[in-house]
Amino acid sequence: MPDVNRITTSHIEKQNHNLRMHCRRLTRLTNAFSKKFESFEAAIALNFAYYNFCKTHGALKMTPAMAAGIEPTFWTVEDLVKRCGE
Repeated sequence: MPDVNRITTSHIEKQNHNLRMHCRRLTRLTNAFSKKFESFEAAIALNFAYYNFCKTHGALKMTPAMAAGIEPTFWTVEDLVKRCGE
């Protein structure tokens, strides 16, 4: 059972902030909207894939996928694009 005195939303708020900063489709009052929901879903999926498999995180010195043991190596953007069709 989690300690209710230590529960915080700071990690979720930070993730929301990062998502809004990296994906223009989620910022307020923008013209970078998706006309089709499928396009929006694809943009969000690419953002999450880049964040987890390509982007080196400062505190981790690796990607989250590497830290979780899901992937042993860094992906390049080219690797990500190639795997999108799989």
